[in-house]
Amino acid sequence: MTSKTPQIGLYDKILTLGSCFAHSMGERMLSSKMTVMANPFGVLYNPHAIHKALRYALFNEMPPPQTFLQHHDVFLNYDFHSEISALDPEKLRQTLKQVIGSVHYFLKDTQWLILTYGTAWTYIRKDTGERVANCHKMPGQDFEKVLLSEREIVDSFDTLYQELMTFNPHLKIILTVSPVRHVKDTLELNSVSKAVLRTACHTLSTTHPNVDYFPAYEMMIDDLRDYRYYKADLIHPTEVAEDYIWQHFGHRYFSDALKKFAEQWNDIRAALVHRPFHTSSKAHQRFLNDTLKKLEALQATVPLEKEIAFVKSQLL
Repeated sequence: MTSKTPQIGLYDKILTLGSCFAHSMGERMLSSKMTVMANPFGVLYNPHAIHKALRYALFNEMPPPQTFLQHHDVFLNYDFHSEISALDPEKLRQTLKQVIGSVHYFLKDTQWLILTYGTAWTYIRKDTGERVANCHKMPGQDFEKVLLSEREIVDSFDTLYQELMTFNPHLKIILTVSPVRHVKDTLELNSVSKAVLRTACHTLSTTHPNVDYFPAYEMMIDDLRDYRYYKADLIHPTEVAEDYIWQHFGHRYFSDALKKFAEQWNDIRAALVHRPFHTSSKAHQRFLNDTLKKLEALQATVPLEKEIAFVKSQLL
């Protein structure tokens, strides 16, 4: 994606899919009043699972019967995260139908698709030979753990890419490798996995004109490269690290209009979370009135009814 490629506009629609990093970035977009559908299928880690879920949405198709399972009294699907589950099989099908359908229609006129790959390791069901997105704590002997190759990832993406371009020719795609460390695979095999993902992303971003790679992974391990930027689990980035990556993402992709709005909104959002000791003080009431004026000035840009109502409720 060249520097001449249109950047993310104030009213552009964005779909994020993939690892928990895709979720956290999507949530930041939502809190920044951007039009985003953030990880609607739940956390998906490997490229095959992400592509498969996206194809369900693309064709508005339900997963086949053999992908459904029951674990204890909970009904789940091997192709989706366990957050999409139910205590009744029909309820699960209805939930999946609604989610898949909503992504299908959102994808029709979405300008941006952000895919975050977390790991190249995947699990294959021994009974059917199918790759799964999630093992759902079923017995480990029911699966074979395998490493996706760069060629497998590229071929899977290329097929999906052609289908996406037919469905929505204006779609632009940003690929990222999640900075979240998969230490359960061991540090050595996590490095192997990330290397496969990175080389695959390089191939895809250099062979497709509207596919770009954003170096979130490199920022974490090279720019920040210190354990103080990881949470206590030493796996997930801290909020400070996410802030750093988010700022670079905005600098690279946001249009001038979106950057201006984001700067204004960040100031207002900070004011909205302010918790004074004395809500009835003159100083705080002046603060509220100033915040209200800023909100009303932006109201023509994005919907702010809830925020305006919240501030008005505190005015005396």
